[in-house]
Amino acid sequence: MRIGELAGLIGVSTRAVRHYHHLGLLPEPERRANGYREYGLRDAVALARVRRLTELGLGLDEVRDVLADDAGRELHEVLAELDADLARQEEEIRARRGRLAAVRRQAEEHGGLPAEGPVSDELAALFAQMARTSAARPGPEPAMAAKEREVLALLESTGGEGGNKRMVELLAEMAAAPGAMDRTYEVYGLLDALAEAGTDDPRVEQAAQALADCIPDAVIAALGREHWERAAGAGAEADGGFMAAYYAQFTPAQAQAVRRAIQLLTERAG
Repeated sequence: MRIGELAGLIGVSTRAVRHYHHLGLLPEPERRANGYREYGLRDAVALARVRRLTELGLGLDEVRDVLADDAGRELHEVLAELDADLARQEEEIRARRGRLAAVRRQAEEHGGLPAEGPVSDELAALFAQMARTSAARPGPEPAMAAKEREVLALLESTGGEGGNKRMVELLAEMAAAPGAMDRTYEVYGLLDALAEAGTDDPRVEQAAQALADCIPDAVIAALGREHWERAAGAGAEADGGFMAAYYAQFTPAQAQAVRRAIQLLTERAG
């Protein structure tokens, strides 16, 4: 048989046959006087076995290992390993589909996904509440609101499961208070107004006080004084970690207002 006849018989491409030769999975047959390969029945049997093994999901390196053992003693072990690997992949796919279903459910329940998503159901509900509050207010949404959502989504992704849950619970408690979300958006507006202001602008103190007033005493107590002291200390210019990057997203006056608000919260926590 010529290479095309062999490939057609087994149901593979001639390119695949040449590739198997190159990898050593299929021995090179005798050649005719004109240089063409001449395949026999044994070649067809060998090629059919390669095809069956690859259809089981074995990689070409694994096929080579199986074929290298003439007695076939490795085949059962390789197939058992393949089955275990497929079981792991199946479990991973099931978990990924579960996460995807949760994201799709968020989109259905909240009329779309937040730009910062995917996030937890709880945080998605909070973002939806923010969207409703913004829609009910005149004018465009304050830029500070979008920055807040980005930071919250980031914290949820990096804070560990326990910390994430507690953070979202506290945020939900704050947002559930009557008028809390409206007051929060008023603070966003005050901070937006500081975009071109200097750090000595009297509106800095006004925004800081309004921001601190948005945080209920119960939340301050739940986080503890040490939390606020760490946050205040991390706001120093010398800090090169997350808080430095957090403050860098603000203009100088906005950053000053946030730092001052944390100082006020630290005092309340005492």
